Amino acid sequence: MRDQLEALVGQMVERGILFEEAVTEFEKRFIKRVLDRSNGNQSRAAQVLGIHRNTLSRKIDCYKLENRHRKKR
Repeated sequence: MRDQLEALVGQMVERGILFEEAVTEFEKRFIKRVLDRSNGNQSRAAQVLGIHRNTLSRKIDCYKLENRHRKKR
């Protein structure tokens, strides 16, 4: 995994990806993956991520991550 990450970072640097853009994209994808694995349960996902549920909720809104697991009312 470390080698894959190193290769990815190298590609991003070569392509001129800005640090902030890289961090934002990583965070967005990481949160999405954890949400998917927790079946959309934000409390569980926040615990896995090690952040407060309110922080996760703000990030979901900020990144416009849809919650396809959310029950419709």
